[in-house]
Amino acid sequence: MEEKIKLLEQRRAKVLAGGGPKRVAAQHAKGKKTARERIEALLDKSSFVELDAFVEHRSTDLGMAEVEAPGEGVVIGYGTIDGRTVYVFAQDFTVIGGSLGEMHAAKICKAMDMAVKVGCPCIGINDSGGARIQEGVDALSGYGDIFYRNTLSSGVVPQISVIMGPCAGGAVYSPALTDFVFMTEGTANMFITGPQVIKAVTGEDVSAEDLGGARVHTEVSGVAHFKFKDEDSTLTAVRKLLSYLPQNNIEDAPLVNSGDDPFRADPELAGIIPDSSNKPYDVRRVIQRVVDSGDFFEVQPDYAKNMVTCFARLAGRSVGIIANQPAVLAGVLDINASDKASRFIRFCDSFNIPLLTFSDTAGYLPGVGQEHGGVIRHGAKLLYAYSEATVPKMTVILRKAYGGAYIAMCSRHLGADQVFAWPSAEIAVMGPDGAANIIFKKEIEEAADPVAARKEKIEEYKKNFANPYKAALRGYVDDVIDPSQTRARLCAALSMLLGKRQTLPARKHGNIPS
Repeated sequence: MEEKIKLLEQRRAKVLAGGGPKRVAAQHAKGKKTARERIEALLDKSSFVELDAFVEHRSTDLGMAEVEAPGEGVVIGYGTIDGRTVYVFAQDFTVIGGSLGEMHAAKICKAMDMAVKVGCPCIGINDSGGARIQEGVDALSGYGDIFYRNTLSSGVVPQISVIMGPCAGGAVYSPALTDFVFMTEGTANMFITGPQVIKAVTGEDVSAEDLGGARVHTEVSGVAHFKFKDEDSTLTAVRKLLSYLPQNNIEDAPLVNSGDDPFRADPELAGIIPDSSNKPYDVRRVIQRVVDSGDFFEVQPDYAKNMVTCFARLAGRSVGIIANQPAVLAGVLDINASDKASRFIRFCDSFNIPLLTFSDTAGYLPGVGQEHGGVIRHGAKLLYAYSEATVPKMTVILRKAYGGAYIAMCSRHLGADQVFAWPSAEIAVMGPDGAANIIFKKEIEEAADPVAARKEKIEEYKKNFANPYKAALRGYVDDVIDPSQTRARLCAALSMLLGKRQTLPARKHGNIPS
């Protein structure tokens, strides 16, 4: 037995060495950790249990019979984050460039299957040269098996992708099918066709970073949700994100005692909204003063900045927050903001996370580019997502809520359970300036002083219609509240809504606008 144990130790040591000292050193020289180092940094200390360490490829074509691939280029297993179980896989770039073959994919699929079986998050760390060409269609089959599982796991367990190296070709679709994508600046990139192919086909000369780096995907394309300067901060952020999430779709997120009084009043909230309705302000200041300990975790902070999406807590319970951002494009809704918010809403609804909406928008962004880009169908996603959501839904109308945008930002008409308005709220079909020009057009034109008459009619419209009281009169707003009491009212409403039960009509699934 002693000899067999020694043999076991030798075989395990070979697997743990990955691609060998030279390739490990090359990985470190690029500022990148190895697969196992990343897993150790992500999980609680000494909690990782590795599976399938001795799996090997069975390919013999194109010289593969002589190629050794310790661990088959990917490390899988389970461990804990803050004491809660997660499954994880990390591609090992030191072993054949982390390329994906038949058995490599089989290992990843095992981790995904087990995550669903036990009901825990699945985290994938991507660092791969792509499909293993020598394995041909077997490699393609492996990608298909992963995509299929990504889809079946969606809305069942949280799926997180962490890009810490190249992710190209068909490999990019797995992260795109997961719930959240993290990228590390300088080393991570994602693209379907690389710079060399683009140069050959279109003549465009572009670097891998400019084509599909972390900045591009968090600011321009919206493919990724987060970017961080190095691997340690990236993995720390993954841990923080998970702290807001439940293990699966039948559990609730962890209850955390922040020590912040749920009924704390905040007189300074009223001073955040400028006296002029046309002046900008940062809605994140409102969020910070309302949520537990002023702490929130923003999702896609660099994309569609006219919409803020974030996780936070109220009275210790996780909530997903959607807010118009008046500091950017006056907080109007557009194609990207609608996409960003609707996907975030659907994630929260899938995982029993209550929704809190802060509304301050003058409407949808006008323009030929928006109309030709399909703002109608993209804007409809927001209506669909809110209407479909059955979790507790609370809305606070801070200032402007005009026309279709009033409806779209989780009004009572889309199923909001509690709607509050600040005294500064303006709920109307359109803004006072435009409304006065239409309604009082004749009176203004016939007045001795049209400019003064127009100003007078605008003020008349504001007084009679651009306020929260008409909506409150109809019961569309549950209460007009003192801003200082916002946190207390929301915490009380959330506590009341925890027992909410709502069932949608029986169907296979809906058909969300594309």
